[in-house]
Amino acid sequence: MRTRVSLYVIFDIISISFMFCLFLYLKPAPFLSVFKHYFPSFILFAGIWVITSYSLNKYNLDECLNSWYVVRRIILGNFLILGISTTLMYIFRIEYFSRLVVLGTITTVTFLEIIWSTLFYLTKTASPEPGETIIEPPEVQKTYPKADPTIPKISKKGTLVYKSREDEILVEIDDEAFEFIFSYAQIDSPKTLVVSTTSRFNINTQLEKEFDSIVNLKRINDIRYINKFFEAVNAKLPVGGLFIDFVESKNLRKKRILRKFPPGINYIAYSIDFIVKRILPKFAITKDLYFFLTRGQNRVLTKAETHGRLYSCGFEILDEKLASNHLFFIARKTSKPHFPKNPTYGPLIRLERIGYKGKIINVYKFRTMHPYAEYLQDYIYKKEGLKDGGKFKSDYRISTLGKIMRTFWLDELPMLINLFRFELKIFGVRPLSKQYFSLYSKELQERRIKYHPGLIPPFYVDNPKTLKEIMESEIRYLDAFDRHPILTDIKYFFKAIYNIIFKKFRSN
Repeated sequence: MRTRVSLYVIFDIISISFMFCLFLYLKPAPFLSVFKHYFPSFILFAGIWVITSYSLNKYNLDECLNSWYVVRRIILGNFLILGISTTLMYIFRIEYFSRLVVLGTITTVTFLEIIWSTLFYLTKTASPEPGETIIEPPEVQKTYPKADPTIPKISKKGTLVYKSREDEILVEIDDEAFEFIFSYAQIDSPKTLVVSTTSRFNINTQLEKEFDSIVNLKRINDIRYINKFFEAVNAKLPVGGLFIDFVESKNLRKKRILRKFPPGINYIAYSIDFIVKRILPKFAITKDLYFFLTRGQNRVLTKAETHGRLYSCGFEILDEKLASNHLFFIARKTSKPHFPKNPTYGPLIRLERIGYKGKIINVYKFRTMHPYAEYLQDYIYKKEGLKDGGKFKSDYRISTLGKIMRTFWLDELPMLINLFRFELKIFGVRPLSKQYFSLYSKELQERRIKYHPGLIPPFYVDNPKTLKEIMESEIRYLDAFDRHPILTDIKYFFKAIYNIIFKKFRSN
């Protein structure tokens, strides 16, 4: 596969160079003089072309399902290159970036790419390579590391030789990852299903009703419908059953891209990858375009989103290990999936909070956490506990941009919607999630729901450090509010604003 990718890149560079020079030659000026001026623009254009094509996985013909898929990937990818190039022309006012040269080069090279890729695809389909594999459970259980001669394989001479399940697995992953998996799952047990697939079809069609463990040797980044796949796995496991898989997290992906390209170019490549793979799928208007281009393959997943998806599908994390430049995880089934109908994924999110009279309200905020992070509150609390101020000690769910937004309270601006709906008031106890609400004493829980929660909480008046101090601060406020409702809110409001501006009180 690497050879094909390299050949495609070389073909692209040669085609771009030739067509760029051809269209320069057509301009009414001496070629060498024009080429001298246009050379820096050509280097920029070629860099955009190769990096964008590589980020969109256009060079990986082994993933193409049919010849039309090849053509569609090329056309859509090159259309994006045209958009990026045109944008640079007008934003940075690049003088030597001719529309004739750019449009002519893109059009002709697109035509050549279609011919080249179609020939490659036809060559590939003429001698197909094995795709997804399922390593069926053997009938005889063995003890690692002894080989089990129960899985037959046809040799070149036509006689039967035997290959253990262990050897099959080691084709997919390295020894370190295998040892980690083996420490939890009985690899040679008939009750352990080992697959290498991105399709839930290969899970749902298993004849066995349940397995003790399911091991998948394909990374979840390439699964089109991740939650549906997890739900299929959940259905084939009893409570306590293990699901083992792996992911290339966002941070691991960034390190890989920065190592792959030379200094300077690597950050350009990462920026393009960030736009295509992380920004496009976040907005409804571009989400369909993203999945149309990528088919859901090679998607960017953070560690928090991976954990959140697992918890939303009825699993809990037992253990993790970094191996083969991927994060392997051991997940245990705890319940049936939650089947979230509207999981929070875009920039504007709705969070379930406990409001007046115990009613669940949807509080609007700008996203500061990774998708599906709302399912991890109990996990983070048990693993990290609380720090001063009542926040989690180490909350990896918060994104880099989210930390900046929280510093300036930008994430809470949409809560004005709740204010206009009379679900919140300007000052009052903070609207809490079910998990955080459960940490409060029973008496305070019953008392809290008698009042409307507020945008600005008593925290900014007393600056409490522990959960106990937070509860005491809220009790003092509620006691004062019972005596003088309006006067108390006015007094607390101005004191909180003073502390925020001059004493730099922060909740996180």
